[in-house]
Amino acid sequence: MELRTKYQYSYFIYPFLINEGKFDKFILRLLKNKNCKMKYFAKEKDINIYTHFLPKIRQYMFWSFDYSDAKKEKLDGLSLDMKAAIIAKQPCTMFEYNMGNKVQGKVVDSDGIFFDVPNIDIICFNTGICFILIKTVLSNNNKFSEVLDFNYKFRDVNSNYGKLKDIENIKIQTSTFKDIKELSEIIKEISGTGISAKEININSDSFITYSYACVDQQDWNKDTDEEIIDSNMYRFVNVLKSTDKIDFNDEAQKRKMKTLEYWKYIKYGTTKQSAVLLASCENSDNYTKLPHAFEREYLYLYILTLYKKIYLNKLIYDMKKTSNFERIRRKFIKFTQDIWIQEATNDETGAMLYDDWQVALGIQKEYKEIKNKYDVEYKDYNIEKTRSTNKVITVLLVVTLLCNIGGFIFLYTKGAI
Repeated sequence: MELRTKYQYSYFIYPFLINEGKFDKFILRLLKNKNCKMKYFAKEKDINIYTHFLPKIRQYMFWSFDYSDAKKEKLDGLSLDMKAAIIAKQPCTMFEYNMGNKVQGKVVDSDGIFFDVPNIDIICFNTGICFILIKTVLSNNNKFSEVLDFNYKFRDVNSNYGKLKDIENIKIQTSTFKDIKELSEIIKEISGTGISAKEININSDSFITYSYACVDQQDWNKDTDEEIIDSNMYRFVNVLKSTDKIDFNDEAQKRKMKTLEYWKYIKYGTTKQSAVLLASCENSDNYTKLPHAFEREYLYLYILTLYKKIYLNKLIYDMKKTSNFERIRRKFIKFTQDIWIQEATNDETGAMLYDDWQVALGIQKEYKEIKNKYDVEYKDYNIEKTRSTNKVITVLLVVTLLCNIGGFIFLYTKGAI
């Protein structure tokens, strides 16, 4: 049975790293790029984001909420160098990449999968960890199988491996790009040359897939065979082709797929490289409220989760590369205080997704491993520091003693004693 989609989109997320010492120059480069525009958030137009996030995380990710219109105007009136220096000190800054006017694509190959790119966003944390988010929407499509095939093909278009896969039938529908390979050029234009994600054990060969699809209520309702939904969901969360065989005896795979208790006709799932949500139009909220929340509040929550994972990887990398333990100690404590111990949201669905995403990425386990390593190194550091201090004190005592002896001898020879 072929599922038909009523509404769908996919975000393909590309993480990259900028050297922290060059982050202000990176921000300046984005400000100078005529295609990039910095995002400002305001309570009136972004009320859902404002109320979704708790104050500490909201201030960390969306600092412009605290800026009045006059303050924003004053910031925009500064020279680009001054503006970049101020922005680079903020924990997180976001940009929109302007792709120009979109045009309707022309079907030249009936086997192609046509899609549009409504927007590209850039999210930059001042630790040097950044993300490019490419939103895609299939055109003239109502088959869920094409969503599966598109996600499978598109996630590798920026890699060498993607050249080996069949991506010729993906036709792009925007006036900005001549062909799909131009996306790689835009990614290079934005990210530049920084620390390789592979150096900190992050897979940059494939995009991270964040996808939503709502299927026709006639294809998923109370009378639908759940195995049909589960088999499609299995492929969806694992970013497989529509024709791939699946193994329902795989318990580990089953655990990746869950049902939202608070919403009817919804399944969601996550892996280390994907987070997806499949819904039915049987519940009207699934194609009115949910898709907007999933690509706004929940998407930013997912980016925060990815950021935590990558930051921990980067911390491990830094610990291996530097002997300056004091610097690592400050970073670890700051991360713990600013992010780790902070609740992100009181929204039940958001909190549940946030927890499940962290489990799937192994964040809790990695934090504990780093903390254990940190505790051992901190103990060794203090022992060495105490040892060094004791050596200095010993030297000072010896010098003082020698000076006293010297003074005594001098006075004795002068007959003062």
